[in-house]
Amino acid sequence: MYEVIAFYLFAALTIAMFTIVVMSKNALYAMSALAGGMIFISGFFFLLDAEFLGVVQIVVYSGAIMALYAFGMMFFDTTRDVSEKMRSKKIAYTLFVLSAALIVVILAAPLASSSVQANFPTVEHVGNVQMIGLVLFTKYLIPFELAAIMLLVAMIAGIVLASKKMDEHLNIEDEEIGNVKESR
Repeated sequence: MYEVIAFYLFAALTIAMFTIVVMSKNALYAMSALAGGMIFISGFFFLLDAEFLGVVQIVVYSGAIMALYAFGMMFFDTTRDVSEKMRSKKIAYTLFVLSAALIVVILAAPLASSSVQANFPTVEHVGNVQMIGLVLFTKYLIPFELAAIMLLVAMIAGIVLASKKMDEHLNIEDEEIGNVKESR
């Protein structure tokens, strides 16, 4: 019962966060929602007793989004005032109270039922991290390597595209400076 409630809660929150990412007009709101969505995805790993992967999800992906957040603050106009109106304070307070109550129910559910059994085989004297390494480098070695190659190609492509944009930007600035000097 606990896992089902937590799964549906994390699923709804993840979908809500990623909907905000897609629908938001403010880039900083979108990046904040993206970081929140990644943190809620890590909740799925914690539900599956894969604590290591949950922590890696939070550290790696949310850390990367925070770096993206920093770049977004540099590139977008964040100095303009954003006026927010809270249309209905009652709705906000009601949602806060309901979410707090739901968190209490989720955290108290395992105490009520102590008959939770693992659905996956475990090996004696082998920890979670060792099992991940064992499975990752035996059964899933080729997909792991393909994912690493895809990430490497994406990183190189990003660097090439950024350098081309920087070259174009510097050429435009040089032309503008040259035009200003000629007009004097």
